[in-house]
Amino acid sequence: MNNSIHIKNLSFAYGKDIILNDVNMSFPEGKLSVILGRNGSGKSTLFNIIAGLEKKYNGSVLIGETDRRDWKVGRANSLKLGFLNQFHQTTFPFSVVDVILTGRASFSRFSPSKEDFEAVEQILDRFNLTHLKDKPYTSLSGGERQLVLLCRVLVQQPDLLLLDEPTNHLDLNYQIAVLQTAKELVKEGTTVLCVMHDPNMAYFFGDQFYLMKDNRLVDLHGLEQEQVRELLEQTYQLPLISLENQKKWMFVPMLGADRAFDTIAGSAHNAETKIEMNTP
Repeated sequence: MNNSIHIKNLSFAYGKDIILNDVNMSFPEGKLSVILGRNGSGKSTLFNIIAGLEKKYNGSVLIGETDRRDWKVGRANSLKLGFLNQFHQTTFPFSVVDVILTGRASFSRFSPSKEDFEAVEQILDRFNLTHLKDKPYTSLSGGERQLVLLCRVLVQQPDLLLLDEPTNHLDLNYQIAVLQTAKELVKEGTTVLCVMHDPNMAYFFGDQFYLMKDNRLVDLHGLEQEQVRELLEQTYQLPLISLENQKKWMFVPMLGADRAFDTIAGSAHNAETKIEMNTP
C-alpha cells in the first residue's frame, strides 16, 4: 500500500489572509518527515488539510494515488491514518484506559474485544503509563494528557501517522521516548509526518526536513548545513550557530548577539562553529 503524500498547487486562505500559497511537495513513504516553521506559518493548517479536517482549499492532496477529497473512511482495505492534534480538551472524567480504548473504536463494531484491551495494555506499557490507567484523564498533567492522546492514536496501528507538535508539554525524557517511538514505527513500515518547532530534535530523529517559509514549503534535502542555518535564521529572525552532536546537525541561538535581524547575516557568518561531541 502506497503511503506517500503528494501536494500539488495547494493554496488556502482565511478571507484575504493567505496561509498557504501554491505549495508543491511530496513526502516519501516509510520515512519520518519533519516540517519546521514559526507559529502561525501554516504548518497546522497544512496538517488539517492532509488529515481531512479542512476541505476548503485549492489544489490537490494525494495520499498514495487517491485524492484526499475522495478518500472514504472505513472503506475495506483502506489506509489507516492516525492524527494527533496539538490541542485537545475534555470536561468528562473518563479513565485513561477508556480514552485510549476509543482509538480502537473503528475495529469494534459493538463492544471492545479482548484484543482491544490487550492493545491498550501494550501501548500503556510502552510508555510506562500503566500506573495511570485507572485515573481520570482530567486529573492528569498537561504532559501526561499529551502522552495519553498519543497512545490513543498509536493503538490504532496507523499506516500513516500525522503528529502536530507531539512533544508539546513533555519533559525531556518523554520527548525522547515519543520521537524514538516514531522512529521505531517508521522501521516497522509506518509513514510519519511531524510538525515541530525545535530544529535540533528534528535533526536528531528525522529523515526528511522541510521548512514553512513565506506561505510555502521549502525542501531542505540536499542543502549544506550552513545553507540550512541561514534559512532558519531568516525564518526565526534569530542569529544561530551551527554545531554537530553525534554526527547530527544542531542550531543554537547566538547569545549576546544583537537581536535585530539586520545584524544576523554578518555576525552569524563570522561565528561559524563546529563542535564534535563524544557519543554517550
